[in-house]
This record gives sequence, C-alpha cells and structure tokens, in this order.
Amino acid sequence: MSRLIYPCLWFDHEAAEAADYYTSVFPNSRILEKNPIAVEFEILGTPMMGLNGGPKYQQTEACSYFIYCGAEVDIDKLYGDLMEGGKAIFPLGSYPWSPKYAWVTDRFGTNWQLDADPIRSPQKMVPCLLFVNENRSRAREAMEFYLGIFPESNKLMEAPHPGSEDLLFAQVKLEGYLVNLMSSTETHDFGFSPGNSLVVTCEDQEEIDFFWEKLGAGGHYDRCGWLTDRFGHSWQIIPKDLGQWINDPQKGQKAMNALLKMDKLCIDDLKNPA
Repeated sequence: MSRLIYPCLWFDHEAAEAADYYTSVFPNSRILEKNPIAVEFEILGTPMMGLNGGPKYQQTEACSYFIYCGAEVDIDKLYGDLMEGGKAIFPLGSYPWSPKYAWVTDRFGTNWQLDADPIRSPQKMVPCLLFVNENRSRAREAMEFYLGIFPESNKLMEAPHPGSEDLLFAQVKLEGYLVNLMSSTETHDFGFSPGNSLVVTCEDQEEIDFFWEKLGAGGHYDRCGWLTDRFGHSWQIIPKDLGQWINDPQKGQKAMNALLKMDKLCIDDLKNPA
C-alpha cells in the first residue's frame, strides 16, 4: 500500500505567493489547486500544501525538506534562487556527509537541505524531522513509534552519533513515503511547531480513528483533524475526499462549518453536513 502523505507549510497569508515561487525555481513542479485558505502543489513531482493560517504559528528549523538533486537539479542555481532574501544555515560547500550540500532558510521561512547526491526513489523531496533539546535522544524512539503505526513500513538506513546509541540520522519509509529523522546534541532556540505538519489521508472512518488514536497517544489533540504527537510533531488526519466535500458548490460551506467544530474528523458529518 502507498498512502498519500504530504507536508503542510503554515504561512500567515503568503501560501499562494510561496507556492508560485517554489514551482518556478524547482523543476518538475506545478500548482495543483488554489483557494483563499490553501494551495496544493508539487515539488519535483512530490505533493505539498501551503496553508494561510495567520500569524499564530511559524515554521521551524526542526522541520526541513531534503532535496536530493542528483543530475536532475542544478544545485548551484537552486541554492542561488533560495538564497534571494533567505539565509544559509550551512552555506553551499563540501561536508563530511556530502560532496556538495547546503541548508537554506528561504524568504518565506521554509527550510531546505540541498544535497548533490542522488536518491534511488522517485520521491526527490523528503521531509526531515530534527530532534533537539529535550528530544535530542529520542530520534530512535520516534522512528520505532512511527514504524509501529504505519503498516508496511520499514527502516532504510540509520547512523548513530559517534560513541552513542542515539541516532544522528535515519531514513524510513512510511507506507511508501520517505521521511528523514535527525538529532542534534547542541542546544537550539527552536523545536517542533504546527508551522510544519505532515498530512495523512485516510480511506474511511476506521482509518481516521486508528491514526488519530495511535499518533496522538501521549501527545495532545487539536481542532480540525490536527494533533501533536508525544515528540511535539504535528500531524493532520483527514479523509482522502475532504477537498471534494468542502469545495462542493451546494454543501461546501456547511461541510467547512462542520469541520471547524470538530477535533477528530467525522466523515459522515462532512459528507452530509446538517
């Protein structure tokens, strides 16, 4: 099974502007759908969403997006484009883990890790969760937690910190979707934030109930299908046809009104709102 999982980026009001920019600088990228609240788009053929959520949350360096450039992406040009109005966490150069690598925070606050190495997967953009501060030794725990929830998932690789069992880096496949996990032993002034989340699409109410309960265990549950797991990372658990229901010309506004009153999403009440 290959479930649709994709990142959501929180913006104050610039989601459409950011999506237009990203689809102009990344190859094989396009806008899929726009409305005043959200924009769906693809980066290197991989789905992503931008959300106009207001100023409540900001994106964080604890969530970044690896771009495995290989021969398909001009890393020098991409670095130059993303640096316009942005800043370099790691300037483009050679590092022990890659012959050509950079970490950039762009002008919209999104973090990208650019790696000249190729990847043996059609998914060239891979979300990365960075475990820091009180979470610095929990990357392995998180990896096992996620692998235990998503069926047909597996660990692809792991690298511990030198002289430690704690994970420095790992890559997992959650029902066909690649996710990287990293940790840092340094003290940072950031952590996870709802400004970056992962969306999990579900076929039916049983799946919504399952992922809602399992991913939220030990964390906390929020409105509109959002939850924060025990590590502080945010997820959205939604039915696969949610967009169709809230964009329906006759029932869409009622469906949206119903959604705004929910914590866990109820398919029956969204599909046939009162």
